Amino acid sequence: MAADSIINWSLLSLSAPGWGGVLLQGFFNSIQIAVGGYALGLLLGVGGAFGKLYGGPVTRDLLECYTTIVRAVPELVLILLLYYAGTDLLNQLLGAVGFGTVDISGLIAGIFVIGVVQGAYSTEVLRGAIKAVPAGQIEAARAYGMSPGKVLRRVTLPAMLPYAIPGLANLWLIATKDTALLAVVGFSELTLMTRQAAGATKAYLLFFCAAGALYLALTLVSNIFIGALEKHARRGFVEQR
Repeated sequence: MAADSIINWSLLSLSAPGWGGVLLQGFFNSIQIAVGGYALGLLLGVGGAFGKLYGGPVTRDLLECYTTIVRAVPELVLILLLYYAGTDLLNQLLGAVGFGTVDISGLIAGIFVIGVVQGAYSTEVLRGAIKAVPAGQIEAARAYGMSPGKVLRRVTLPAMLPYAIPGLANLWLIATKDTALLAVVGFSELTLMTRQAAGATKAYLLFFCAAGALYLALTLVSNIFIGALEKHARRGFVEQR
């Protein structure tokens, strides 16, 4: 029997009764959460890395607790905890100061959850990259009379990028996959949309393969961009043999 007679490809059409448009909308939602969560995690990571390296004892201890707890607890548990307990705590705080409760959108909550998780890992990636910069380069910049901000901008950041990009690239790919975990809290991302389409049509193989193809396409495009970025960052660096 031909494969076309087994698989009903019309179910992937963009218009009804096909579910292709639904899957693409879920895929777009997944990308939105991944980009937002990754950007938030990167901001937290930058602050966390510099806090761990140059902060006081209290700051370093608090950041150590943050990175240790987040990296120790399974991400699904963190997502459930932050999604439900975090929004409930926010509403309680708002109620305590006289404000009414707010209905936090799934997109904002998803970005926050992914960002908190990403921030712990980004902190360690960036901290390791900063420590990999030869101390002599920073000392030489200070000897020339550069301000701390100029040393950071012209020496530390360009020198740390080649060490940070591989780890940050992995975190981006992890962020794209972690969006699938938000299906457990009912956010309409690709995995949840795929489950609904497969459940309605019973074409499980077709829809889950289609979802896998979309995730793979995102990874391949990301790898091309990351490779170009890493090549640009390594300009002038002598390769170790």
